[in-house]
Amino acid sequence: MRKFLLAAGAAFVALSGSASAQEVFVGVFGHDVTFIGSALGVGAAGKEDGVDIMVGVRSDRWERAPWLGKPKFYAQASANTSGDTSFVSGGLVWPIDFGDEDGFYFQPGLGLAYQDGYSKLPSFREPNLTPQELQRRIDLREERIEFGSKILFQPELTLGYRFNEKIAAELSWVHLSHGQILASGKNEGLDDVGVRLVYSF
Repeated sequence: MRKFLLAAGAAFVALSGSASAQEVFVGVFGHDVTFIGSALGVGAAGKEDGVDIMVGVRSDRWERAPWLGKPKFYAQASANTSGDTSFVSGGLVWPIDFGDEDGFYFQPGLGLAYQDGYSKLPSFREPNLTPQELQRRIDLREERIEFGSKILFQPELTLGYRFNEKIAAELSWVHLSHGQILASGKNEGLDDVGVRLVYSF
């Protein structure tokens, strides 16, 4: 957990300390929700509990990359209140306004995440396990996600509303999985759905 916090702190200092930092946000998300996975087929595990508290920063648009759609950079950290999987992530988002700058916008994004949960759960088929250890490992299969990799893709879809030039609110879906690209084999995913409050400098 200490390494996780240090990594999150380094990401925030790097982006928020730069001249390009434009937005900060804080959000509350349902952790490992399953209705999105059932609807879209992206495969939430539906095993873990708690609420995720998410904080992050975003840059201004990258004007030097019109070929990439002038995205914004982001860095964020998500901490689970039940001690289940937390993560840090960073990547790109593309705000698309519906008309005026104040009002609704759509914002897809794609990044990479580092999770502090299980890449691989301990086997309950190992010989000479005590009854207590065997039961603990069996319980883990029901209670924790087996991601298959520490490094994961983190796509997201966001619908936001700007109340004014400073304040916006967002409804967002965030997904974590390795997609059989960053790793192979087991690939239980995580879906978070929640709301963010955004402040622009």
